This record gives sequence, C-alpha cells and structure tokens, in this order.
Amino acid sequence: MTSLRLAGEATWRRVVRVDQAILLKVRRLESAEMTRFMRRLTRLGDPISWVVVGLALAAVGGPRYAWLLGLGSTTAAFLAQVPKRLFCRPRPPCCIGGFSALHTIPDAFSFPSGHAAAAFGVAVALSGEGSGLALLTLALATGIAISRIYLGAHYPLDVAAGVLVGAGAGIATRLLVDGFHLIALLGYASFMLISAGIGS
Repeated sequence: MTSLRLAGEATWRRVVRVDQAILLKVRRLESAEMTRFMRRLTRLGDPISWVVVGLALAAVGGPRYAWLLGLGSTTAAFLAQVPKRLFCRPRPPCCIGGFSALHTIPDAFSFPSGHAAAAFGVAVALSGEGSGLALLTLALATGIAISRIYLGAHYPLDVAAGVLVGAGAGIATRLLVDGFHLIALLGYASFMLISAGIGS
C-alpha cells in the first residue's frame, strides 16, 4: 500500500512539473497587446457577462436560450467548486517563485478552472441550437480557457479539468431542458386529445 502511495505521489510531482513548465512557456508569449486581449476574454467569462449574454439571447432567441445558458453556466460553476474545495490546489503565483498573475484572482484555489467550466457549460448546452451559435460559443469558451492559463490564474491541468466539468454540465443541462420540453409537448398533446374526445 505504501509503495502505491509513493508511486502516486511521484506521478503527481511529475504532472505538477509538466504543468508548471507549460505555464511558464505560455508566459514567454507575454506582450502588452496580448495581455489586454486576454483580459478582455477572461472578463467575458465573469458571471455578470453571462447574465448580460443570457438576457440578450432571451430577447433574440426566446427563453430556451436563456435557460440553456443559465443552467449550463450555473451548474458548471457549482460543480467546479466541489473539487476546488476538496483538493485546495494553490494558484500558480503561490507556488512558483517570482511568478505573478496578470489579472485579479477571484479565490485561493486553482483546480479546476471555474471560468473554463462555466464557459464550456454554456458552449455544450447551446450546441445544436443552430444559427452558428454553437461555433461562436465554442470559440469563446476556448478563448476564455486559454486566457486563464496566459494570465497565470490557472495551470493547464486546471483548465483541462474545468473543460471536462463544463462539458458534463452542458450535457446534463441539454438533457434536462430537452426533457422538460418533451414533457410539456406530451402534456399539450394529451390535453388536445382529451379535449378532442370531450368535444366529439
């Protein structure tokens, strides 16, 4: 049992080294223009931005879009908090000497990325809705995820885990919303059949 634990710890140390190496390589791409762009991208992943986008989608495409976006982002953000509180992985600036984030960090824990989770929760929840919406939200989610690494808020592994959490939340959201929609249609069809029977 001890040998398994030691092997696991050694594997985790290797993962952390690779994670840090990738993060530091990304940091070498730093420029003033890129930092401004990445800060804008990361702000698009803030909760207030999702509220604004949700209201706009509801106004243009109806309440279904707002439900998909709201449930997808909220479920993903909530689910991301569970491993965050369980693993309590410190953010990169706390672990890498001389490394600082290029944007404000919302909390102390790094794994997984809540921004990436929420963004991919929305992207997957809105997939299949047509009008180029799926491609647009997927591109936006990818940009938000990359911005979290570039800005030093998360390690690449944190972002990858956030993407997985978000994708799962997006799938669950689609199933839930489509399930309610199907139940509503069946209810309406039953009502129409009963009404037709009563009228005849």
